[in-house]
Amino acid sequence: MKPLSNLAMRDVETVIHPYTNLAAHRETGPLVLERGKGVRVWDSDGKEYIEGLAGLWCTSLGYGNQELVDAATQQLERLPYTHLFGSKSHDPAIELSEKIKEIAPCDASKVFFTSSGSEANDTQVKLIWYYNNAIGRPERKKIISRIKGYHGVTVAAGSLTGLPAVHMDFDLPIKNVLHTECPHYYRSGHEGETEEDFSTRMAASLEQMIIDEGPETVAAFIAEPIMGAGGVVVPPATYFEKIQAVLEKYDIYFIADEVICGFGRTGEFWGSQSLGAKPHSVSMAKGITSAYFPLGAITIPENMYEAMLDESRKIGTFGHGYTYSGHPAGAAVALKVLEIYERDNIIGHVKTVAETFESRLNKLADHALVGEARGLGLIGAVETVADRETKRAFDPKHGVGAQLNTFCLEEGVVLRNLGDSLAFCPPLIITSDELNDMFDRVERALDSTEAWVSKENLRAA
Repeated sequence: MKPLSNLAMRDVETVIHPYTNLAAHRETGPLVLERGKGVRVWDSDGKEYIEGLAGLWCTSLGYGNQELVDAATQQLERLPYTHLFGSKSHDPAIELSEKIKEIAPCDASKVFFTSSGSEANDTQVKLIWYYNNAIGRPERKKIISRIKGYHGVTVAAGSLTGLPAVHMDFDLPIKNVLHTECPHYYRSGHEGETEEDFSTRMAASLEQMIIDEGPETVAAFIAEPIMGAGGVVVPPATYFEKIQAVLEKYDIYFIADEVICGFGRTGEFWGSQSLGAKPHSVSMAKGITSAYFPLGAITIPENMYEAMLDESRKIGTFGHGYTYSGHPAGAAVALKVLEIYERDNIIGHVKTVAETFESRLNKLADHALVGEARGLGLIGAVETVADRETKRAFDPKHGVGAQLNTFCLEEGVVLRNLGDSLAFCPPLIITSDELNDMFDRVERALDSTEAWVSKENLRAA
């Protein structure tokens, strides 16, 4: 192992890295990225990489987009900051709210702004509790999420997230947050069970949880159209149709977490549209600004807004909000992003290149190391297994997914391993030629990983 550079040593001594083995990081140091253009980034040694995860599922228009830089700069020059507290407002927030209402996949009366997806989902929790108190249903406080769902890491959003590392030793989840089954057909389907039968079983499991808890205590259900950080799990056929029938039966509010899937990622503007989900509200962030500025938002239906009005009359204020809610520079960038999506027909482009993406992704399923390839639009994953026939996973202590990710970096492609699944989520502007280049690199990385697995005899049961 080569010694750490001065820059890497400074990082080790000063920076806490999210989702990082902090002890191992002291030995390996960081990958320091210095610049980006299009779908490529360069590190401090000048090495080039294809950014195959769009940063953290978010840099949808790629790097170095001058229009977005100019939109932020112009707003910073005109009005760098103001807030929305105490009836204050500004043009970008108003215009962006109008635009979100226009394009939302559900009826939206109003828009509430946050700085991130975690804040958006925290706000969803607070508002559903607030709403039920306002309309005289204080017993309705339980919120059902899903195992392997990802909704952020703040206290409430982290509780909604269904991943052990987010909960362990943080004293999460908090009270009134439950987790139903993960709809991963490859891992959880029974022998001989069709996707439709599997979806029926998932819906029945959810209904039984609601009955066991008491329907009068269950307030909401939250789901990503396609799970992101939980492994890029694409729900099977008829899943949302059957889940929604249960929610409607018990009058349960449905929140779609569109933080990753929204803004064209799945080949439609919203993941809900691609997967047949019909939520009451959506949470959004990431692609709303192509990650050029921290910004999130949720939609608020009319009945919830009416209840919020009643509470303001009673309490004298709406006691929730963030310093950067609707930040003018962020709103200006988001407006330009939405303009580009429409003007440049980004969703049409996604539909075109998705043919290449899905074809190359599915081809990886033939590799000796891969058990399943799954994806839709420009989001996907491959899951490595020790035994393709039995679907037996590698022993987690071997870190096969992490090693595959390391080989990908050596080949010059930035992806992310989620356990032993390798996730893909390239910028929406990527071309078919660039996709082919990316997958060529990944195939070489898989070959290197297979050779390492064989050398170390890691397939042994």
